[in-house]
Amino acid sequence: MARTGLHMITRFNQYTETGKGNESTTTDFILLDFFSDSQHPGFLVAIVLLILIVAITGNSVLTLLIWGDTHLHTPMYFLLSQLSLMDLTLMATTIPKMATNFFSGHRGISSIGCGIQIFLYLILGVAESLLLTLMAFDRYLAICSPLRYAGFITPIVCVQMAAISWTGGVLVSLMHTIYVMHFSTCCSRKIHHFFCEIMALLKLSCEDTSTYEKVVLVSGIIFILIPFGLILISYILIFLAVLRMNSPEGKNKALATCSSHLSVVSLYFGPTMIIYMTPGSSLPPEVDQYLFVFDVLITPMLNPLIYSLRNKEVVEALRKVLGRRLLVKQER
Repeated sequence: MARTGLHMITRFNQYTETGKGNESTTTDFILLDFFSDSQHPGFLVAIVLLILIVAITGNSVLTLLIWGDTHLHTPMYFLLSQLSLMDLTLMATTIPKMATNFFSGHRGISSIGCGIQIFLYLILGVAESLLLTLMAFDRYLAICSPLRYAGFITPIVCVQMAAISWTGGVLVSLMHTIYVMHFSTCCSRKIHHFFCEIMALLKLSCEDTSTYEKVVLVSGIIFILIPFGLILISYILIFLAVLRMNSPEGKNKALATCSSHLSVVSLYFGPTMIIYMTPGSSLPPEVDQYLFVFDVLITPMLNPLIYSLRNKEVVEALRKVLGRRLLVKQER
């Protein structure tokens, strides 16, 4: 087993040093991931896979707890389950292809496959941005207008919030994917990224893409900057409302819940703003890729940890599940 892994890494190092691979001549694009620039690619891949396992486990457990425990059948946790579902799908869209390319040595991706990756990534990016905004609105109503909350945020409204997020992602993604895949490319078919990403793909175009880059900037303002601003306004109002509370326990609970959400928001919007609010920037490809790794891997890993560790309801639900399993084992 160890010899096989060593053989794979040796083949990969030889591949990157010679610049020759076994990509099929019919392949439309070649992905150049950041592993090739590392002195220890095997170690880096092991770290990525370990983070991936933690992220998948955390999001899967959190989703199952929310759907399985009736005490977690509330609007906040329903929206949180949608966030975990988006994170799981986002990782499945990008990371498996990156790992497959490393272990197989074949870094090619077809034009159709490239378009599918762009389409799915943009769906999830836009949907998560909208969902985080709606989650901030949910927390604002719950804390600032608790008497109106139950009558306004009904189960049907929760489903509508999720539907708006997913539908908005699909529509925006469809528009961008169709447009960007129509650009013709010049001689090089090598994408300096670990997956097909719009800005990396545009660098291969021999056409003038300045107009489309402005469209990307406008989309960034609408789906990144404005939602981030609305979320900040919501939390400023929440913070002011919390300061007026008389109950110390109520203050602590509200601040704990909101700080969890605000942490997730910061982790998500920070790298995204750097990437898409500065189109045509002179960021080195390596820095750009590391920002995307943070966005598609680190943030999904931290999301369930932040929410589960800061919410007593989730911790209690997990204890119940573990307690039942221990009880079953003892009975056997």
